[in-house]
Amino acid sequence: MKKKIKTFFNKIKILALKLLLVFFLFSLLQVLLLKWIDPLISSVMFQREFNLFSSDKKPISYQWYDYDDISNEITLAVIASEDQNFPSHFGFDFEQIGKAFKEKNKRGSLRGASTITQQVAKNLFLWEGKSFIRKGFEAYYTILIEVFWSKRRIMEIYINIAEMGDNIFGVGIVSKIYLKKIPAKLTKQESALIAAVLPNPKKFSVKNPSVYVRKRQAWILEQMRLLGGVSYIKNL
Repeated sequence: MKKKIKTFFNKIKILALKLLLVFFLFSLLQVLLLKWIDPLISSVMFQREFNLFSSDKKPISYQWYDYDDISNEITLAVIASEDQNFPSHFGFDFEQIGKAFKEKNKRGSLRGASTITQQVAKNLFLWEGKSFIRKGFEAYYTILIEVFWSKRRIMEIYINIAEMGDNIFGVGIVSKIYLKKIPAKLTKQESALIAAVLPNPKKFSVKNPSVYVRKRQAWILEQMRLLGGVSYIKNL
């Protein structure tokens, strides 16, 4: 009997190792292909489209724009707003994580400290919501992305797949719909306005910015100035 149990558990271990190997190879292939191929859709977009079959929400809006066809001001604004250490960290900003936990001890709630790379990992490959399982997969994909992609590629994908309005994904579409221009023509002020809604694009609006959004826009503009302007991103 003991021998049978031992044999059973050995088979389980072998199966688990095979599944881990398959997942590793599959995820590696995903990341390597998207280093050069522009995504037709992200995981989050796909889930939103699927959920439309049981809701009254509008379909997603998404259109890809290459990095060189997007204003440098929006890249700087997003970094100033979301992840100021993006050019130098390796996917995780431990300084901000530490600050977030210190604030939690004071306020009792934990603010987000995800980097742009972590957000790309979640939006492109995973699912919405909060769980330790998702965070584990997110960390894994974050490492793969940082190893195989350039910072420029990470940013290019982020500003194309990040939600910037209700089911509106990417700077190209949000600039066309709300600002009536192509993303290459975005000004510093417009870029800061778009970045200001990123924490919650369903609650905040580029079209009808609230007082809070306008204050956040002003803060982002000041951060962009303190970072040194677009020269801060010249080496991406």
